[in-house]
Amino acid sequence: MMDTVIKTIGLTKRFGTKTAVDRLELEIRAGEIFGLLGVNGAGKTTTIRMLTGLSAVTEGDALVMGHSVKTELQDIKKIINVSTQETAVAGNLTVRENLAFIGKLYGLDKEKLEENIDKVSESLELGEVLHQKAKLLSGGWQRRLSIAMALITDPKIVFLDEPTLGLDVLARRELWSIIRAIKGKVTVILTTHYLDECEALCDRVAIMAKGELKALGTVDELKKRTDKEKLEDAFVEIVGGAVE
Repeated sequence: MMDTVIKTIGLTKRFGTKTAVDRLELEIRAGEIFGLLGVNGAGKTTTIRMLTGLSAVTEGDALVMGHSVKTELQDIKKIINVSTQETAVAGNLTVRENLAFIGKLYGLDKEKLEENIDKVSESLELGEVLHQKAKLLSGGWQRRLSIAMALITDPKIVFLDEPTLGLDVLARRELWSIIRAIKGKVTVILTTHYLDECEALCDRVAIMAKGELKALGTVDELKKRTDKEKLEDAFVEIVGGAVE
């Protein structure tokens, strides 16, 4: 059985009287691509923000490779990275300069930085655009660069928040290949509104609604549970009674 790298224990977040995440119990395994699904307001983004230290926990806790998000955030930040919807790519820097900037920010020495730039450039096939300014790249290339920036620090866990949002079909499929290529080398937590993306990429999927975990399992298990042929139909069935 694979090791658990993330474990939430009654993880709860409240904003005033509103409960955004309600006593979440979840385990994510090393090396898997784990999908976190839910309609807008389901609590998935708040969950990610707590796991990455961007939002304080109200109650409960989460362990990231054994480190508490409440008391050991500095240790956690050394082993995770995030590729957000609002990409942090600096448009006036080249692809290589963007990668170098993040590497230096995380304290990589010159030798390690050069090694990691070469490694992520090869694995994400960035060679042909390495010296181009990021603002001149297509949306697909910018998303690919954003993922490379999240991987440049050799994280054990990477969070990909809507990595293919706004991309055309071909660019999405290319990015799927990139994500598949890092499977097993790093644990990937993927949030997306594209259900076909989860079917294509994810080992397991968690579905949230109204801050609660409603279902967890492989795509096949969720389809079997709801007696549906498509994950989209299974998703609607699972969250249908939980959405106002």
